[in-house]
Amino acid sequence: MFIISLTYKSDLENVERLIPEHNNFLEKHYASGNFIASGRKEPRTGGIILANAASKYEIEDIIKEDPFYIHQVADYDITEFIPSKYNEHFKFH
Repeated sequence: MFIISLTYKSDLENVERLIPEHNNFLEKHYASGNFIASGRKEPRTGGIILANAASKYEIEDIIKEDPFYIHQVADYDITEFIPSKYNEHFKFH
Protein backbone atom coordinates (compact mmCIF):
# COMPACT_ATOMS: atom_id res chain seq x y z
CA MET A 1 0.00 0.00 0.00
CA PHE A 2 1.19 3.50 -0.74
CA ILE A 3 0.60 7.07 0.36
CA ILE A 4 1.03 9.49 -2.52
CA SER A 5 1.50 13.03 -1.26
CA LEU A 6 1.09 15.77 -3.86
CA THR A 7 2.47 19.25 -3.23
CA TYR A 8 1.45 22.02 -5.58
CA LYS A 9 4.32 23.88 -7.19
CA SER A 10 2.07 26.18 -9.22
CA ASP A 11 -0.56 28.71 -8.22
CA LEU A 12 -4.08 27.48 -7.47
CA GLU A 13 -5.41 29.02 -10.69
CA ASN A 14 -3.33 26.53 -12.72
CA VAL A 15 -4.34 23.70 -10.40
CA GLU A 16 -8.06 24.58 -10.64
CA ARG A 17 -7.89 24.59 -14.43
CA LEU A 18 -6.76 20.95 -14.36
CA ILE A 19 -9.21 19.66 -11.72
CA PRO A 20 -11.70 18.12 -14.22
CA GLU A 21 -8.91 16.16 -15.97
CA HIS A 22 -7.39 15.20 -12.62
CA ASN A 23 -10.80 13.91 -11.44
CA ASN A 24 -11.04 11.75 -14.59
CA PHE A 25 -7.59 10.36 -13.78
CA LEU A 26 -8.73 9.58 -10.21
CA GLU A 27 -11.94 7.91 -11.40
CA LYS A 28 -10.00 5.68 -13.79
CA HIS A 29 -7.81 4.40 -10.97
CA TYR A 30 -10.68 4.02 -8.51
CA ALA A 31 -12.40 1.86 -11.13
CA SER A 32 -9.23 -0.23 -11.57
CA GLY A 33 -8.99 -0.77 -7.80
CA ASN A 34 -5.67 1.05 -7.46
CA PHE A 35 -7.02 4.04 -5.50
CA ILE A 36 -8.65 3.63 -2.10
CA ALA A 37 -9.09 7.23 -0.92
CA SER A 38 -8.04 10.71 -1.98
CA GLY A 39 -8.51 14.32 -0.99
CA ARG A 40 -6.90 17.67 -0.63
CA LYS A 41 -4.60 18.81 2.13
CA GLU A 42 -5.67 21.53 4.51
CA PRO A 43 -4.34 24.15 4.11
CA ARG A 44 -4.72 23.64 0.36
CA THR A 45 -1.11 22.96 -0.58
CA GLY A 46 -1.71 19.66 -2.38
CA GLY A 47 -3.44 16.35 -1.87
CA ILE A 48 -3.14 12.78 -0.66
CA ILE A 49 -3.96 9.55 -2.48
CA LEU A 50 -4.06 6.21 -0.69
CA ALA A 51 -3.22 3.57 -3.28
CA ASN A 52 -2.89 -0.16 -3.60
CA ALA A 53 -0.42 -1.50 -6.17
CA ALA A 54 2.08 -4.29 -6.60
CA SER A 55 5.12 -2.00 -6.49
CA LYS A 56 6.40 1.54 -6.25
CA TYR A 57 7.22 1.30 -9.96
CA GLU A 58 3.55 0.72 -10.72
CA ILE A 59 2.64 3.81 -8.68
CA GLU A 60 5.27 5.84 -10.53
CA ASP A 61 3.74 4.76 -13.86
CA ILE A 62 0.25 5.66 -12.66
CA ILE A 63 1.40 9.11 -11.53
CA LYS A 64 2.74 9.83 -15.01
CA GLU A 65 -0.89 9.78 -16.24
CA ASP A 66 -1.99 12.51 -13.83
CA PRO A 67 -2.60 15.88 -15.54
CA PHE A 68 -0.99 17.53 -12.51
CA TYR A 69 2.19 15.58 -13.32
CA ILE A 70 1.93 16.09 -17.08
CA HIS A 71 1.52 19.86 -16.70
CA GLN A 72 4.08 20.04 -13.87
CA VAL A 73 1.82 21.68 -11.29
CA ALA A 74 2.60 19.19 -8.49
CA ASP A 75 5.48 17.28 -6.97
CA TYR A 76 4.88 13.73 -5.70
CA ASP A 77 6.24 11.92 -2.66
CA ILE A 78 5.53 8.18 -2.48
CA THR A 79 5.64 6.31 0.83
CA GLU A 80 5.14 2.56 0.94
CA PHE A 81 3.69 1.03 4.07
CA ILE A 82 2.45 -2.38 5.15
CA PRO A 83 -0.67 -2.19 7.33
CA SER A 84 -0.34 -4.29 10.46
CA LYS A 85 -3.61 -3.14 12.04
CA TYR A 86 -6.74 -1.97 10.30
CA ASN A 87 -10.49 -1.81 10.71
CA GLU A 88 -12.03 -5.13 9.66
CA HIS A 89 -14.26 -3.24 7.17
CA PHE A 90 -11.19 -1.86 5.40
CA LYS A 91 -10.00 -4.34 2.80
CA PHE A 92 -6.77 -4.31 0.82
CA HIS A 93 -4.68 -6.77 -1.15
